Amino acid sequence: MKLTSTPIIAGLMSGTSLDGLDIAVCQFNQQDEGWGYRILAAATIPYPEEWTDKLRMAYHMQGRDLWELHVQFGRYCGVQLRNLLDERGLKAEMAVSHGHTVFHQPSSGYTVQIGDGAALAAASGLPVVCDLRSLDVAHGGQGAPLVPLGDALLFGEFAACINLGGYGNISFDSAGTRLAFDICPVNNILNLLARKEGFAYDKGGHLASKGAIDAVLLQEWNALPYYHLTGPRSLGQEWFEAEFLGILNRHNLEVPDLLRTATEHIAMQLARVLEVVDPGQVLFTGGGCFNTFLLKRIRHHIRHTPVVPDEILINYKEALIFAILGLLRAQEKDNCLASVTGARRNCSGGAIYLP
Repeated sequence: MKLTSTPIIAGLMSGTSLDGLDIAVCQFNQQDEGWGYRILAAATIPYPEEWTDKLRMAYHMQGRDLWELHVQFGRYCGVQLRNLLDERGLKAEMAVSHGHTVFHQPSSGYTVQIGDGAALAAASGLPVVCDLRSLDVAHGGQGAPLVPLGDALLFGEFAACINLGGYGNISFDSAGTRLAFDICPVNNILNLLARKEGFAYDKGGHLASKGAIDAVLLQEWNALPYYHLTGPRSLGQEWFEAEFLGILNRHNLEVPDLLRTATEHIAMQLARVLEVVDPGQVLFTGGGCFNTFLLKRIRHHIRHTPVVPDEILINYKEALIFAILGLLRAQEKDNCLASVTGARRNCSGGAIYLP
């Protein structure tokens, strides 16, 4: 696919925390070291309740219903992108969609992100790159995380990059090799608990700050086998429901106490993984950055200097990075690192649909 020297590309991201559809319209220019970028427009389109319910239940759907949702969601993403471009008076050369993860079982050879690329291309009128994880999984990798290459290209000056999304994940350089992995649930668990009190999320960590840590629950969460794995690793809904919530469901605690314990767990797990990272500045992004109580507990536990950027980058760093991963795919360059995923080799992943 031929692009201009300073292409304008739209990145689309739907996280497991179901905050909404993130769209970032970005312009890139290649520099001597890495890439430069500008975010020309960005928006989060909150999901209507109907869509939130559908996406939350997708994991439990039967085949025919899930495939119908796959196509519908692709069309929905394409319409939202076209509306944003028209509203802002922008023209893009390509769209790159992460889709919405429903299944993630790399050990069984598959990962599923719904959002049909053909429907998205038809609705937006743009070429589309999607399904960025599957080729890496086919080569024996985790298919995740994908963001670390973008971290290296766009934010290489930081000792590490941590995203506080549905799951927390980290990427950093170690002896010249980029390493990355999922750390633990973040907004997935915090939002789930807040909903029990009638809130979409715990604003600023207010409810958590009123609770007390339950030492037994904290110890059981911290002892989960996943946290003792090394090398490439990633988390999915299956693990979250069976392992993480499996422990939670054995404890009859008040919601503020559960939130407080979950917050401490997150901060402790982040500090644990940062122990192997050279001292320096750590870039924090993702919706969890707006949880001031969570950030307070993270600062308490880590020895690094946290950097929280402007709101645009907090919210749209992942959409920005998926845009550049699609750019690399269009150039037939590697966009997935075997050092991160454990695959047999680097690859240029993503299916391409022309409108």
